[in-house]
Amino acid sequence: MLLTTASAIAYSTAGFFTRLIPLDAWTVLFWRGVFAGLFIAGFIVWQNRRGTLAAVRAIGVPGVVAASLSTLATIFFINAFRRTSVADVTIIFAATPLVTAAIARLWLGERERLATLLASVAALLGVVVMVGGATREGHLFGDLLAIGTSLCMALMMILIRKHRETPMLPAACLSAFLCPLAVWPVAAPWNVRPTDMGYLALFGTTQFGLGLLLLTLGTRLISATESALVSALEAPLAIVWVWLAFKEVPALTTFAGGAIVMAAVSAYIVTSSRQR
Repeated sequence: MLLTTASAIAYSTAGFFTRLIPLDAWTVLFWRGVFAGLFIAGFIVWQNRRGTLAAVRAIGVPGVVAASLSTLATIFFINAFRRTSVADVTIIFAATPLVTAAIARLWLGERERLATLLASVAALLGVVVMVGGATREGHLFGDLLAIGTSLCMALMMILIRKHRETPMLPAACLSAFLCPLAVWPVAAPWNVRPTDMGYLALFGTTQFGLGLLLLTLGTRLISATESALVSALEAPLAIVWVWLAFKEVPALTTFAGGAIVMAAVSAYIVTSSRQR
């Protein structure tokens, strides 16, 4: 529980770092990917020693596709923070489990319980409320990017579910290194001050790298339901950090829609636990 809680805290700082670093999103994506990739690669080498190459090759084609989806989600994610509120992005992203369940029903034909379908409809309603507020406030595009993030991550999770043999860490490492390659043509990686480079290093190693490692270690020791409930802390924590640091207060529609989304996600997790 402590490992998973620490992971949620680490992941929740994405909005904080995006607000803190005064660089364009593409440069942020470039260096975040470099530092995160090096951090995770170091852990993989330490963990596997001489079996590192075999561990990397084990991801196969499904791992490469999953890494590509994760890279696209990351690009959407960071750009969304620059175009809408941190609250909108994190709450829409929190609905990913329900998006995953809906896509799995359509794509894989997995039958879902009535409670899951009702939770999905409720979460969709909450997102609609938030997007309606974003339209009036002029940051609709940012909310659409957040929705794109959720869709990409849902597809990635379904793919990994179908290919459970895919190692998580090597695929995440590949995703981290694919990001700087994808944004290189539009980034300005050499025009970074030393202070900002320090923030970028912390962004890549703590928010993504350390967050992923803690989540990987923690989820092995507790149930999937406990892990999901603790990870749901990420959304409110992300809002708290930017409120404390930058006085960013979410709009009323974000509070209303966010309450609906988080209630739906919590209900989905609890009812799934009871079924199991």
